[in-house]
Amino acid sequence: MSRRRPRWLLDAERVDVAIYAAVAATPTPSLDRGMSALTRAADRSGVWIASATVMALTRGPLGRRAALTGLASTAVTSAVVNLAVKPLARRRRPDVVALGVPLARQVRMPASRSLPSGHAASAFAFATGAGHVLGPEGAPLRGLAALVAYSRIHTGVHFPGDVVAGSLIGTVCAQAVTQALDRRRG
Repeated sequence: MSRRRPRWLLDAERVDVAIYAAVAATPTPSLDRGMSALTRAADRSGVWIASATVMALTRGPLGRRAALTGLASTAVTSAVVNLAVKPLARRRRPDVVALGVPLARQVRMPASRSLPSGHAASAFAFATGAGHVLGPEGAPLRGLAALVAYSRIHTGVHFPGDVVAGSLIGTVCAQAVTQALDRRRG
């Protein structure tokens, strides 16, 4: 018994694929190497662990609190994305060959499902969690999170909708973590 998918979902997927294909078709040789390096640096939350280390070592008690809040937000988000959402969503990764992603941009295609982007979720979770503690000084973290999220589309491993969903999940999870930590600190 096959289930028909709603028309709005099919339309949304068409738009998602069209945006992905437009990004792939836009020549950006000056960005290709940097986006590939950034997306690899964000594997296993490497960028966020390094950021937390720098904050903890250079910013005193505020930096340590921001680092711990950001890492706690990332841990919760990673669990939600990888254990709950990806298995339910079951969206396949983009076909980089069929959709014309230049070889210079491509990185190793992950084996996990595509929706949501775990990199985008972790990026926005860390930036939201640490940014909650740092206030306006957290703005560069949000900019870096946006670049990491975009790098997943640029390198061909995610559709834009995957990245948007991951960014939203990371933000919401981090808000829940920061509220819980704020109540605990009391």
